[in-house]
Amino acid sequence: EFQDAPDFQTDGQFDFQKYQRWLSSAVGQQYVPYLETRYRGELKRQKLLRLVTADVYLSDPALWRRWRDGNEIVKIGLTAIAPGAAIPDSAIDVTDDEIRAYYREHQNDLSRPAMVHMSYIAVPRIITQADTALALDLAGTLRQEILDGAPFAEIARRESSDTVSGNQGGDLGEWTRGDMAQPFDSAAFTMGLNTVSQPVLTQFGYHIIEITRRSGDTAEGRHILIPIEIAGEHRDELDAKADSLEILGAERLDPAALDTAARALGLLIGQTGSVQQGTRLQLGTRVIPDAAVWAFRAQPGEVSPVIETTAAYFLFRVDSASAEGVPPLADADVTKAIEHEVREAKKWSAARALAQDYMTLLDAGATLADAADEMGLPYREFGPFTRTRPPLPNGILIGTAFGLEPGQRSGVLDTREGLYILEVLEQGAADSAAFLEALNQYRVQEISSARQSRVRNYLLALRESAEVVDRRADLYRTNAQLEAAAARLPQNQQVGL
Repeated sequence: EFQDAPDFQTDGQFDFQKYQRWLSSAVGQQYVPYLETRYRGELKRQKLLRLVTADVYLSDPALWRRWRDGNEIVKIGLTAIAPGAAIPDSAIDVTDDEIRAYYREHQNDLSRPAMVHMSYIAVPRIITQADTALALDLAGTLRQEILDGAPFAEIARRESSDTVSGNQGGDLGEWTRGDMAQPFDSAAFTMGLNTVSQPVLTQFGYHIIEITRRSGDTAEGRHILIPIEIAGEHRDELDAKADSLEILGAERLDPAALDTAARALGLLIGQTGSVQQGTRLQLGTRVIPDAAVWAFRAQPGEVSPVIETTAAYFLFRVDSASAEGVPPLADADVTKAIEHEVREAKKWSAARALAQDYMTLLDAGATLADAADEMGLPYREFGPFTRTRPPLPNGILIGTAFGLEPGQRSGVLDTREGLYILEVLEQGAADSAAFLEALNQYRVQEISSARQSRVRNYLLALRESAEVVDRRADLYRTNAQLEAAAARLPQNQQVGL
């Protein structure tokens, strides 16, 4: 990824010296621990994968089969019968007896993971104009301190939120134009040397900049970063609300505690919808950490501790919980799902009968196109195409197309995607002379591809064979549950809790 970065290019080629200069700069040094950790793991991974793929080999016949698959072509005429489209819902009746029978016979298919439904309240933590003004005011105050004689390095160590450069007195070392955020770059390459800039706003906050050397597209200097964050009276207000959440509703077994906190703070109560065990809770585009883990340890009606995110303080309440297993047939969602499955199965039966009627017309001498037109079925021609670039991702269909001679017609192909009848219109063989000419380069390319396939299959097999038993609910209880259990014990037994 670094080799393709524009900042490390010279005449369109990766410039290792540019990369080394960046890596030794204060900006690059911030990435070194991350890179060391990443590449330490990556090197071990690469060593393992070399062992996994060491015996991958493709013989010339195997390479020819791959070449043929990528170069042999066929053109087909195709009639497709999709049960969902060919058979309208109004043509299928589903009885209560059929629903009950399906429920009895498909218990495994109907099994669901454990799920909870929760309500929640939230105190938003949104940065305001007042927070921005406070950050700007602080940056201006620090700049004036420096102008009045305070050492830049001392202020940077004391105040900068960029702790890497801050620990070095704000020193950023040398960097190249474009390495920094655009407003920072613009100021750095236009301001006077050895002067202290006005506060410069970037997505990271306000910067106080001093440039000590500049030559062409490189510069050296230092900075102090003041982030824009919740501060002052706004922070005090939010802290007070968070404390109120804690006091009024957090970690209670009484479900009314959430309603009490919502009324006291004037907050609306929202619902999460169903949350499956093993998934993360997401509200809109935001993932709420720890909420789902807590929910499956909690009891129905229990209220969570205050969960803090960058966006808000949250309290959650478990409204209902369902254990893993088969839900009752009385559940309206279950009945609706079964009705859909039964209707789909009956549509497939009707579609198969329709396909046989279509075949009868073909046997009587009609063409695929004419028979399709007569029965109101879709007919299309596809190709020419190869095995490796088929028009439809259907192995049975493509295998049949390449197994027939021009002019031959298939029977009804009953596949998971639908029912198909095809006729081969044209066919073209792979060029064996071109294969022999490209064999050496093709061997390298295909062995690389085979190794990648081996790695994917190896990792997939590891995942499928792994046995993970989740016993968190057995091993951990929420604080509210522990406190309730302690309250029920005799006084002389509560010391150890």
